[in-house]
Amino acid sequence: MVNDFFVRLSIRSAMFAGAITGFTFGLFAGATLGAIISWFAGAIIDWQSQLGYSLGIAQQLLPLGDQINYLETISDRWFLVIPGVGVVMGLLGAFIGLLAGGLWAALVNLGVLPIEVSVLHRGENDAERRAATRRARDDRRRKAVGE
Repeated sequence: MVNDFFVRLSIRSAMFAGAITGFTFGLFAGATLGAIISWFAGAIIDWQSQLGYSLGIAQQLLPLGDQINYLETISDRWFLVIPGVGVVMGLLGAFIGLLAGGLWAALVNLGVLPIEVSVLHRGENDAERRAATRRARDDRRRKAVGE
């Protein structure tokens, strides 16, 4: 078994992997955020109607009275709001992941963040591989104070 470091890493593939990861995370976070927005819009509508009934005043005089139509649209069209916010957040996450993946690959290629790899040759048997691993592990262990 041979341990060595990467010399070159494909920036394009690292950016692609970062974009996929960012989109997946952003889609999940955005769908969750969209569900929370829809729920809060419905809660505000209910609060507005109860407040208007208990105080006996017009809807426009209540807080957020002029925006009640927009809130009703968001609450009624939750099935469009949730995936819409999810896709928008997913695209934003994909862009951030794209940039982060490119930066990571560039830092690896410059040697700032080295990546250690282990390569196993096809002709090597299991006993030699285990012995090499054991030697590497023993080299890394710290000795006790009295040794």
